[in-house]
Amino acid sequence: MKVAGKVFGYGRETADNLLNEAEIRAIFTEIFEANPIGGKRVLALIPDHTRTMPLPMFFRFFHEIVYPKTRKLDFLIALGTHQPMSEELIAAHLGVSVAELNGTYAGMKVMNHDWQDPATFVRIGTVGKDELIPLTHGTIDRDVKIEINKLVLDYDLIVVLGPVFPHEVMGYSGGTKYFFPGISGADFTNTTHWIGAMQTCFSTIGKQDTPQRRLIERAAALIPTPKLYLCTVNRKEGVYGFFGGDPLPSWEAAVALSKKVNVVYKSRRYRLVVACMPHLYDEIWTAGKGMYKLEPVVEDGGELIIYGKHIRDISLTHDRYLNKIGYHCRDYFLADWDKYRNEPWGVIAHSSHVAGLGTMENGVEKKRISVVLATAIPAERCAALALGYRDPDALDIDALMNREDEGILVVPYAGETLYRLESERGEF
Repeated sequence: MKVAGKVFGYGRETADNLLNEAEIRAIFTEIFEANPIGGKRVLALIPDHTRTMPLPMFFRFFHEIVYPKTRKLDFLIALGTHQPMSEELIAAHLGVSVAELNGTYAGMKVMNHDWQDPATFVRIGTVGKDELIPLTHGTIDRDVKIEINKLVLDYDLIVVLGPVFPHEVMGYSGGTKYFFPGISGADFTNTTHWIGAMQTCFSTIGKQDTPQRRLIERAAALIPTPKLYLCTVNRKEGVYGFFGGDPLPSWEAAVALSKKVNVVYKSRRYRLVVACMPHLYDEIWTAGKGMYKLEPVVEDGGELIIYGKHIRDISLTHDRYLNKIGYHCRDYFLADWDKYRNEPWGVIAHSSHVAGLGTMENGVEKKRISVVLATAIPAERCAALALGYRDPDALDIDALMNREDEGILVVPYAGETLYRLESERGEF
């Protein structure tokens, strides 16, 4: 079903009527019938394992419906700065065996975005400092390069496939975010993330229109290769909606549904909130989403616990920076910017997102809430990073359940559903 501007698909708002595989396949087929791919070289950007969506099903669809018609079909995992996926992880992520990946599906190459190699990138533009100075309170006072994985220039069509969720940096994930930061260079990635930090996660997450989203949409327009977006709206129980076609309208259709599916409104804030993190988040770099999605419903002076015994690392990629700067609010860094300006802005942004809102009073940091780790990360490491610690084995989750009237909220499978106050409905 066409919904707007060469966009196909539809959605449902309740879990008792999820889209089934036949319905999703029909939408997928309709999208590619309306966007001929015969003889074209096609590159599909896909998420890594930290995003919930039925990727194995879509991988089958690509092989059965798209691959036979194309001159070439490859996949690029939009890692951002996440760790590369091994062949075994990739196969499991796509729902196939390693033998099948190298046999049945050998004609379709699946690649990691090699963000650590400068040779990966090509420069396509620049963001001027005159625009960045007001967006960053003067902390970015130079021009910034817009770089992208040069593979996008080797194909006739780029297909972006990924879920749309409320997001701490952009407001909503998905769509163009698979280019920036999915396969973009460090300078522009750090810039957009720092702009998001300057706006604060609290004020950004769940907003469709943000300065940083406008910036990446403008940058995407500089990519000369035609684009086609496939956007899902889902929760762990299944797919609520699927939209595809023209880039921005497809993403906007998914956002409209995500606002109804992936946002829960509460009438009050809570003194204690426990974010139970699923196994797809295996380090605080990604498990921080438990904080981002729940910060708005923690009361001033309250406590938020990121809980997950499987979480053993802060960040395999960015440890060396986080060990230096710790986890602090935005104003902590602004108060001594000359000390921090040469650290990666994206890492500082992550730090301030996890720490949450706060102020500096007479040179002392005052965080709005306490963020506590109940993970396999030891107490001394948490203290060194300016985070709290709880022994995960001593935390009785069952005993904390169903106590909202006492000011305690426990959220199973945290990290994808945004919680905001009922009074904010319509603003986010």
